[in-house]
Order: sequence, then structure tokens, then C-alpha cells
Amino acid sequence: MEEEIGIETFLTKSKGIKGKIKKEPEDFVVEEISIFPPPGNGKYVIARVTSRNWETNRLIEKLASELHIPSNHIGYAGIKDKRAVTTQLMSFPVSIEKLKSISIPDVKIEILYKSPKPVYPGRLIGNRFHIVIRDFEGNEKDVERVINEIKEYGGFPNFFGVQRFGIARPITHIVGKYILKNKLKEAVMTYVAYPLKGEEDECYEARKFLHETGDFKKALEIYPRKLNFERRIIAYLAEHPNEWKNALLQLPKNLIKIFIHAYQSYIFNKILSRRIKEELPINQAIEGDIIIPWDKEMIVQAENGIFVNEKNIEKINRQIKKNKCFPSGAIVGYDLVLAKGKMGEIERRIMEEEEIDCNEFKMEHLPKFASKGMRRIIFVPLRNLKWWIEENSLHLQFFLPKGCYATSLLREIMKADIFSY
Repeated sequence: MEEEIGIETFLTKSKGIKGKIKKEPEDFVVEEISIFPPPGNGKYVIARVTSRNWETNRLIEKLASELHIPSNHIGYAGIKDKRAVTTQLMSFPVSIEKLKSISIPDVKIEILYKSPKPVYPGRLIGNRFHIVIRDFEGNEKDVERVINEIKEYGGFPNFFGVQRFGIARPITHIVGKYILKNKLKEAVMTYVAYPLKGEEDECYEARKFLHETGDFKKALEIYPRKLNFERRIIAYLAEHPNEWKNALLQLPKNLIKIFIHAYQSYIFNKILSRRIKEELPINQAIEGDIIIPWDKEMIVQAENGIFVNEKNIEKINRQIKKNKCFPSGAIVGYDLVLAKGKMGEIERRIMEEEEIDCNEFKMEHLPKFASKGMRRIIFVPLRNLKWWIEENSLHLQFFLPKGCYATSLLREIMKADIFSY
């Protein structure tokens, strides 16, 4: 099923140890390394929020509801996994007393200070992880073998992980392509219906009913309350049949953007997979590559970079070995700079296979969701990876820059089925 999200290969050749993560939320602990807004008199309360088993968008909706403010008034830097224990920085345009007054199960709010500035999306350094892989196969030598291979490469492929697409229902990129192509009925129905095995039975059966009958009024009676975004769309269509565009716009703006970004992520995964399958290096540059400099903020994505040619390739590869820059792949958008040479051929070929054009991302039918496109590094350097075994569980501790997925590292170690992540 990984192929359905564009991940078609592994970098490492060692046998995986299988196993499973997230048997319990405490098996996946994420601590955000934040960039703090300046303290001072202002309307924002800056707080550190620790949540257990809360997906970020749903947590924001719940916090907003408790505080009686629009959800887009709450600032946060990055989306976190649901089945995990996560700590992240947020900002709230309310009084300290009001923030102190709310109580949400499995959510702890640590108030830090007031600021004139909110927390902005993307304004973080990275994330520190402590992950437990339970019931893995093999022994300590098997673990050591695959981790040493990763260390020899110096890192791992920078795939977008499965949670970018939905773990139980990896369909966000499909919805995104339909939105891009202005097929809004298909986009809406894929999101609210389109049953897939792997989801909880109650949700699967509700989606199956709507998929087969198109009866929105009856579906509203049987859809679980926890599918609150889907219910919002279904309730609208029950009263406004066939108004697909307005039905889609019942969703939070940032969630609609996630659909578009997921499709861009799918294309990037296919490009990176093709480069690995064609046995082109990802931890060094080839002519035609576009290199992204790696500064103190560890920029994973950028609008442009430096072209590699026969004159600068040796110098650039020396800088790559020092972790000062990395080759990139395309995040397709209307203002994208494509690579040249073999990498450029791969990027153009994938776009042709997907039957898309950069200009389509201007989204003339939904211009608020237009996307310029950018470049993303294809290789993530990995340092200071710590691991140990307790009983039949492997513990891993490591840091990743913002925008990089722990599951993309874990899949090289585990080589398990998609539902194991």
C-alpha cells in the first residue's frame, strides 16, 4: 500500500526487523523544538500544550470551541501525529485567566508568558522523538546491521510519511488531486465516503452506506460523532444538495490546504522513489540537481536553490559531506523551478504520468488555495541516533528538522506493512 502514497522502494538493503509502533500513544513521544515569539505586553498567551491521542486539527477545533474563538485564531507551528504524546507551542488571543479555566481530557496546557506576536506555522526548529518499536523480529545484531547501514549513508530518504496521507484511510492526496482538477463532487465524496478496510468498523459501515446510497440525511443519523468534519459536510449537503464547492468550504481552510499539499507530497514521493530505483545517489549531487543550502535553521524546503553543473559539482559534493547543503526534489506548483539533467527528466516524467501542469496549481476555481511550489531536500542527515533494547522492544531517540518524518526513518529499519507505522 505504500506505493499508493508514492513510496515505491527502500534505500537500505538490510532485512527489516518488522514490529509495530504506536501500540500505545506513549510509544510515540514527540517534543517540538520551538522558536519562541518575543515576550512582552500583547494580546497573545504563549503556552506549551501536551496532548495524548489528539490530532492537531481536531485539537485546535476543540480548544477553539472551549475558548469560544475561531479556530484560525489559535497559533501553532506544526501538525503532530494523533496516536502519540506530543508537546508543542501554541498562542491564544485570550486572557491568561480564560485559558486557565478550560479543561480537556488528555490535554495539559502550561502557560508561559504573554507576547505581541503569535506562533506561526512553520516557525519551529524540529522535533525530538522517543519511539518504541514493539514485537520486532530478530536480535540485537539484526538491529545493529540495519542501523549501521543507515549510518553509512549518513541519513535516509526524505519521503513524506504515511500520516501525511491518513494512516487508516490514505486518501488525502486523492482528494487533493480532485480539488486541483476542479472535480469537487469527487473530492467531497472521496473525503466523506470512499470506505477503506483498515478503518474502525463503525466508520467503515457509515462511509459504505453513504457511498452506496448518496442519502445524506440518513447518513447524518448514522455517522459517528467523532467524524465531526465529515458530519459538517454531510449536514450541509442534506440541506443544499449538489452544492459541492460550498460543501467543501465547510472544512477549515488549513485542512483544505492539507489536501493540496498531500497531492504535492505524493508527487514528490514518486520523484524520490524513481531516483532511488534508477540508482542515482540521494546523498550526493549529480549534474542538473538543484541544491538547497543547509543553514542554522536547517531549511528543508525552499523556493529556489543552486544549480549543479560540471564546474561546481565537486565543491558542492564536498559541502554535502559536511551537511552544508543537499540535493532537492520538486514540490510541484505554479512557480516551480524544475531541475535539469537526469533529475529534471524524472520530475517531468512523473508530471506527465500524473497528467498535471504547473499552472493548474494557480487554482483559478479556488484561488485561496493556490500553491507556488518549491524544492525539498531528498536526503535527511541523521546524527546522534541512540537505541537500546528492553525485552522485545526497541527504543529509539533522535532529532529531526521540521518537515521531516520519523516514519520515513522507521520504515528503513522495520520494512513492515503500512499499518505498522
